[in-house]
Amino acid sequence: MRPVNEDEITAWHEAGHAFMAAILGGEVDSISIDPDWDDGPKRFGDTTVRWHANRFTQQQLQRNAVLVALAGPVTEMIHRGDPLHPATVAEWAMDWGLAWQAAAFLKSDRERMKFLERSSVELYQTLSQDNHWAAIGAIVDHLLAYETLEGETVHEIVAEWT
Repeated sequence: MRPVNEDEITAWHEAGHAFMAAILGGEVDSISIDPDWDDGPKRFGDTTVRWHANRFTQQQLQRNAVLVALAGPVTEMIHRGDPLHPATVAEWAMDWGLAWQAAAFLKSDRERMKFLERSSVELYQTLSQDNHWAAIGAIVDHLLAYETLEGETVHEIVAEWT
C-alpha cells in the first residue's frame, strides 16, 4: 500500500461526492479540499450541492442524498483498495450519519441498514466503471492543483467523461 497523502485522500473523497451529485442531476456549487472552518465542525473537505426540488420526488431526493453521502467513502475505498464498511471508519461517520438520516423513509433499522449496504455495493460498481473513474480522477487532479473548484468546472469534467 502506498503512503497516505491527506490532501489526495480528501480530494478523492470529495470528488466522489461531487461526481455522484452531478450525474444524479444535482447542481454542484463548489468543492474544496481547503474549506473554511468558521461555519461548523472542523473538516478537511467540502462539497456543496443544490437540488431543485421541483425536478425530483421526495423519495428521489432522499435516495440521491444517500448516494451522494456514501459516494465519498466508496470512492476513497476504491482509491485505497480497501473495501471497508462505511459505518466502521471514524472519518466517514458524518457521511454515514447523513446517509442514515436520508434513508429515514425506510421504517426499520434493519431495512435501512440493508438499503445503505446495497447502495454502497452498487456505488462501488458504478464508480469503478472506467469512464466514471476517469471523470473522478480528472476532478481530483483539478482539486489538487487549485484546492477549490466552482461547480461549473465539475459539471464540465463530468460531461466530458459521461
